[in-house]
Amino acid sequence: MEYPESSFQREDESDDALFYSEARLVVHIDAAAIIQLKKYLYDQLPEDCTLLDLMSSWRSHIPDELTTHEVYGLGLNREEMSNNPQLDYWVIKDINKDPNFPYEDGKFDAAMVIVSIQYMTDPISVFNEVNRVLKNNGKFHVVYSNRMFPTKATKIWKVFNDIERASLIGSYFGNSGSWSVPKAVDLSPPRDVVSDPLFVVSAQKVQTMRD
Repeated sequence: MEYPESSFQREDESDDALFYSEARLVVHIDAAAIIQLKKYLYDQLPEDCTLLDLMSSWRSHIPDELTTHEVYGLGLNREEMSNNPQLDYWVIKDINKDPNFPYEDGKFDAAMVIVSIQYMTDPISVFNEVNRVLKNNGKFHVVYSNRMFPTKATKIWKVFNDIERASLIGSYFGNSGSWSVPKAVDLSPPRDVVSDPLFVVSAQKVQTMRD
């Protein structure tokens, strides 16, 4: 996929640190969608894993039944992450300004970004960094809904529908790092439940010859 010029611009190009300086101690998908998300994470995250929660907030939605070794949060709001009981460590970091992570190669068993992919202005660089810090065969889970702060979402995200957005995220994997073929899954609650839609696109880090 080619990205037209201005694809990753936003209505509000002011400093993200200003927009996110106010703590928003709320969840960004509803209860039914959160249940589905927790089921997915329980099935997908390795037991006793070291996990990167990218663009983290005050809740990571890791199911209580899953034992993690260490969870690292990387986000923009100190109050939100300090109120997240599932984070063992956290770092204030604006990845739109600087996509380089403060972690060594091959540190994490898995990584995830939960309903925040729409705000990435340099996703290819970020996906490259996720690939670098993952162990071989570690999986990156990109979970999204249709909820957003519209002034901070990228132009390309807003012109696509939910299905097209899976292809967009797939292109981020395809244009970065060394990944398996991305897999898209509809996690939305059953149709008889009124809820936010929920989707995930994921891929595994593939070991290269130089590794």
